[in-house]
Amino acid sequence: MKKYEIKKTSIEGLFIIETKVFEDHRGFFIETYNARDLKKLGLNVDFVQDNHSRSRKGVLRGLHLQLKHPQGKLVRVTRGKVFDVAVDLRKNSKTFGKWFGVELSDKNHLQFYIPPGFAHGFLALEDETDFLYKCTDFYYPEYESGIIWNDPTINIRWPLDRINKLIISDKDKKLPMFKEVVKYL
Repeated sequence: MKKYEIKKTSIEGLFIIETKVFEDHRGFFIETYNARDLKKLGLNVDFVQDNHSRSRKGVLRGLHLQLKHPQGKLVRVTRGKVFDVAVDLRKNSKTFGKWFGVELSDKNHLQFYIPPGFAHGFLALEDETDFLYKCTDFYYPEYESGIIWNDPTINIRWPLDRINKLIISDKDKKLPMFKEVVKYL
């Protein structure tokens, strides 16, 4: 295996990135980002901001987006496990309104690239889950928006059977429905 393997998903532009893990009796080493190597594989993006969140099991964050200055994201988990979801909001895409989900963990070391034009969210499947992501644009709170996590039009199959209690912020509980957000795209 090379340092990176990029796997296409069912939605154009979304990629799962497998990284080579060097393990021995001391632990492991992973090169999680190398612009030159990823560019050779077709992922030619500039990142301007890194974010880190920690969540308890059952925390659902999202589905978040920015109406202007949309952010592409390269996401990964360094501790714990999440079910990570991206929803295609690119109006000219043949998969507009479709979602894709992937489990990211500190065991599988997968990364997920989500280009600009997607809503994004995740469900923490373990306590003390650390979620890191690189962004292609800065955060602009004045353009912040989102879609309610359980929108019936999108119909995401969250693995709710793997948690005891769903924890959602008051802000995320008030996010609008898909049909309301698409008016502004």
